[in-house]
Amino acid sequence: MTDSVVFPQGRTCPHQPAPGYRPLAEQGPLAQVALYDGRRVWAVTTRDTAHRLLIDPRISSDRTNPAWPMMFPSVAAAASDAQQKVMKIVTALVGVDDPVHNARRRMLIPSFTIRRVNALRPQIQEVVDQQLDHMIENGAPTDLIRAFAAPVPVTVLYRLMGIPDDDHEHFEKLSHRFATGARANEAYDELMAYMGRLIAEKKRHPGAAVLDDLLARRGGTGDMDHEELVSTLALQVAGGHGTTGTMISLGMFTLLQHPEQLAELRADPSLLPAAVDELLRFLSIPDGMTRLAVDDIEIEGTTIRKGDGVFFITSLINHDTDVYDAPHALRWHRTSTRDHITFGFGAHQCLGQSLARITMEIALGTLIRRLPGLRLAVPAEEVPFHPTASFEVITELPVTW
Repeated sequence: MTDSVVFPQGRTCPHQPAPGYRPLAEQGPLAQVALYDGRRVWAVTTRDTAHRLLIDPRISSDRTNPAWPMMFPSVAAAASDAQQKVMKIVTALVGVDDPVHNARRRMLIPSFTIRRVNALRPQIQEVVDQQLDHMIENGAPTDLIRAFAAPVPVTVLYRLMGIPDDDHEHFEKLSHRFATGARANEAYDELMAYMGRLIAEKKRHPGAAVLDDLLARRGGTGDMDHEELVSTLALQVAGGHGTTGTMISLGMFTLLQHPEQLAELRADPSLLPAAVDELLRFLSIPDGMTRLAVDDIEIEGTTIRKGDGVFFITSLINHDTDVYDAPHALRWHRTSTRDHITFGFGAHQCLGQSLARITMEIALGTLIRRLPGLRLAVPAEEVPFHPTASFEVITELPVTW
């Protein structure tokens, strides 16, 4: 029992677990922690136990279950219309169980295969080069997030999805308003209306984007209605560009703090794929996955009861000392750099992980190659962080070259 450990907690360092989680790691694979309302839930802290539970059918992702554990009082408050609409998008794919989840995922899988994403490398490189050209043209110093890390994955994702370039800014504003709650009801309705017009246009003039693929597959199966289709697309966009942009900015910040490793990458770009996965493990963004036990589960000499909340603390799992030698060190010459669970594990593993990896690889590799003098424009301790309980964010990354 660990009543003293309140869950969740924010980090104080971008690449270390929250200090308050240390007692949990010392206890072993499972520990009970207390949420804001006193509810006791399970925290999973080791990789092998995480793997076993994440593929267990008794562990549910169904966020509509009344027993679903809420981490924050704001989320648990009486649901408004806007919150209900947010839930529609969340439950489009990640917040449902099989067979619904499997059916929807099958429709998306062909659009995110490694082969298809690899074929996008030239387009991704073009986006990265264009954005970097603009950044260099505007001069130093600059905020790497605003000038590069944020717009690159947004542009890549929107093009992949099939959103016309001329609509990117409008779509981004709608998505931001909806995600942040600023006039979310209105933004949701506008988002649905926009996607309705885009779908109608795609039906008249089909292309080769993800939206076109989904429309073709839906036509053959009838498994996904209009709102589900729009919600699935919105979830892919919302879940993709925020995390990838954060990884690019935090990844570059981390490399600048490790000059020997940075020099090694500059000398041997073939190390970039392994370096990207090590950064994904090292930084562990986002830091957690929520699940619900829908039946009793005997594991590690413990019984997780039906109705118990289960939280997978990614930063602890990815720093498991039984799996990683010197887990708090940045090393991409490990036996395997893909042992982490940053993209999840099992049926709900992130569909867009190949796209995220390749976008990070090209973005970081291009920065390293084209700007050999890239460095922080302020002392590292002055870089503004916005630590949260589940997502680590640099709000600004001043750089020069």
